[in-house]
Amino acid sequence: MGIINKIKRLKKPKAPWKKYYSKENCKIEMSESSIYNYFEQCVSGFLTSQAYNYFGTTATFQQFLNDIDKVARAFRSQGIREGDVVTICMPNTPEGITCFYALNKIGAIANMVHPLSGEQEIKYYLNSTKSVMLVMIDMCYEKVKNIIRETNVYKTIIVSARDSMPFLLSVGYQVTKGYKIQRPHASEEYIYWKDFIHKGDNYNGKYIFDATKDKPAVILHSGGTTGSPKGIVLSNGNFTALTEQIRVVFNKLRAGDSVLAVLPIFHGFGLGVNIFAPQCLGCSVILLPQFDTKRFHRILQKDKPNVILGVPTLYEALLKINDKDLDLSFVKYVVSGGDSLSLPFERKINAYLHDHGSSVVVDQGYGMTESLAATAVAQIGAHKEGSIGIPLPGNYYKIVRVGTQEEVGPLEDGEICVCGPTVMMGYLDNEKENNEVLQLHSDGYIWLHTGDIGYMDEDGIFFYRQRLKRMIITSGYNVYPQQIESVIESHEAVLKCTVIGIPHPYKVEVPKAYIVLKNGYKESLALKASIKDLCKKNLAQFAVPREFEFRQSLPQTLIGKVDFKQLMQEEVKKQKK
Repeated sequence: MGIINKIKRLKKPKAPWKKYYSKENCKIEMSESSIYNYFEQCVSGFLTSQAYNYFGTTATFQQFLNDIDKVARAFRSQGIREGDVVTICMPNTPEGITCFYALNKIGAIANMVHPLSGEQEIKYYLNSTKSVMLVMIDMCYEKVKNIIRETNVYKTIIVSARDSMPFLLSVGYQVTKGYKIQRPHASEEYIYWKDFIHKGDNYNGKYIFDATKDKPAVILHSGGTTGSPKGIVLSNGNFTALTEQIRVVFNKLRAGDSVLAVLPIFHGFGLGVNIFAPQCLGCSVILLPQFDTKRFHRILQKDKPNVILGVPTLYEALLKINDKDLDLSFVKYVVSGGDSLSLPFERKINAYLHDHGSSVVVDQGYGMTESLAATAVAQIGAHKEGSIGIPLPGNYYKIVRVGTQEEVGPLEDGEICVCGPTVMMGYLDNEKENNEVLQLHSDGYIWLHTGDIGYMDEDGIFFYRQRLKRMIITSGYNVYPQQIESVIESHEAVLKCTVIGIPHPYKVEVPKAYIVLKNGYKESLALKASIKDLCKKNLAQFAVPREFEFRQSLPQTLIGKVDFKQLMQEEVKKQKK
């Protein structure tokens, strides 16, 4: 499944940012173990600490290890062997994360899939990975029943969101939502979670297979740098290395701290940074299977998570919480990733945190699913407004001229390239894409070409511009949508803005801005004129949006990013009318 072999390396790449780390932190030790064995070893010192909290249902690490063992036995009893691929199509529930660890314990590979995927997408994910078993949330049944016999899946495990809820909450869920969900009768093909667990009670065969760090462990899915769906193969070592990096960067975290786990487990940011790494550090993860602002508010009030990690839409929701008494002094880290923050939006978040008693600022992170979603972070000492900070210890960055391997100098824009222990093994069965994205440079290292534009300043701190494919070319000029968004979001009435390029008869493309206003502001000709004047003062004439459209909200992808493709498709339809 992987493509990277041992190669002769000439010398280590330049790393001007190393001055921000101690010599000791630069030489972090990478584990040779599997994900499960590493996790078990990490938590052995705090077995009585809380591992997770799911709507009030909690488990200590010892209880969690016991549950993982039961599920591992159950998988083996149902025929799952070392190297088999099992698809987990689940939101953030105890069953989802238990299966992730249990499959690794028996040497199987976890294929993580979004439960809101369409039925043809699910079919593709099952067939492209050659999955033999499926663990799914019950709401997926209506889609799965139509395609499951066109796959190699011989058994489907069905989980309800209420299986691990406290009794009263589970009753409430069933009355309000659960009764609407269509479910199959139990059979050889379909087995319910609690029955599945009992299948392993009497299993006495071998069930522990200790994989090495270079063995494939997880398959995640992404559009990659070209937008077409791809399976991203990640190794055991990718996950354990990320944890050692997080241990250095988030050094204020202590066993017993809590992390809000709202980022989904089928995404690298969610599974690696939000679940696995914090748990290995002894933190409890507050599992939230579906985000909503009211529950987010209650969690901040009641559970007081020490770490909040999220995509920018989560922080939009935070800014909408109109609670002057909300105390955020307990927060140790606030991190945004998955999509970029404009400088004005970053300042709004920091002002909100300060106004609610927090001494921290939001740290932007940067990464891709192809590198387990986190390769750099802005942190104290290397924190500059608008930056993505510095590479995590053990990682290397370089900025190259687009379409080449030629490194450019400080302050010069180019493609961000990443080298380090969290870079994927490769795309699944896709040699062409692997050769384009994972390139051997003259220094003897494999570099991940991200397809993102950025630059490094004179202090060795990195800044993200935008996706290469988002760049607008109008009358021969390069226009960066993120720059326009930053200007518009500095307006007092604007909460969020997104800019795309729309077709133009002789300029090829021109910018168009989609704007979400803050509460209390309404669309008007005077407001539009005010925003346009702000653009004229701060942007080149060719970069001023030709159109401004006000919306209540912006479309989002399944993982909470702004869906630029949907906006572009809407514009294409308008052009055809």
